[in-house]
Amino acid sequence: MDKANVNILKDKKPYGGCLLLAEPFMEDPNFKRTVIILAQHNDEDGSFGFVLTRQAPLALESVVDGFEGFEAPLFIGGPVAIDTLHYLHTVGDLLPGSVEVLPGLYWGGNFEILQELVQEGKVKPEQFKFFLGYSGWDAGQLEEEMEDNSWIVHPAKPRYVFKIESISLWKKVLQEKGGDYAMMVNFPENPILN
Repeated sequence: MDKANVNILKDKKPYGGCLLLAEPFMEDPNFKRTVIILAQHNDEDGSFGFVLTRQAPLALESVVDGFEGFEAPLFIGGPVAIDTLHYLHTVGDLLPGSVEVLPGLYWGGNFEILQELVQEGKVKPEQFKFFLGYSGWDAGQLEEEMEDNSWIVHPAKPRYVFKIESISLWKKVLQEKGGDYAMMVNFPENPILN
């Protein structure tokens, strides 16, 4: 299937709390066959999110103190500021400063209190996903990429972040979208092989 004929990719506008799925033939190694959750999207500040499908080859406790034995997954959130740590979680009420991304899913919050909650055993690793770096777009940049059919928009749910294995998330979401999207999971990564 020729990329120019893949008009089904032009699907909705991005918004904070949605998923972005890379189109099947995206060549950028940072985003090839990835799923990103947009934590923020607006006309003034642009877009900010995290890749959900690129697990880091490191343990959380190897990059930050105060998390010994807390086996929450660590991911590469994107190519921007990979020396920063971010987190999504389900414990918004326990963590002051958290921002609700969508019902039941929160971003950030007071890091010192998070460390205390971890050390006191008041939170569980499965309630968190940590990220080194993030994915970001200047105002209008993501919309331009949408015009180029680079991304597919899909409503996010906390289960996409915490319940589905990251390695299969891209395929699972496309299958859930059904129709022509479900067929995309069988597209070869290299369109020349199609």
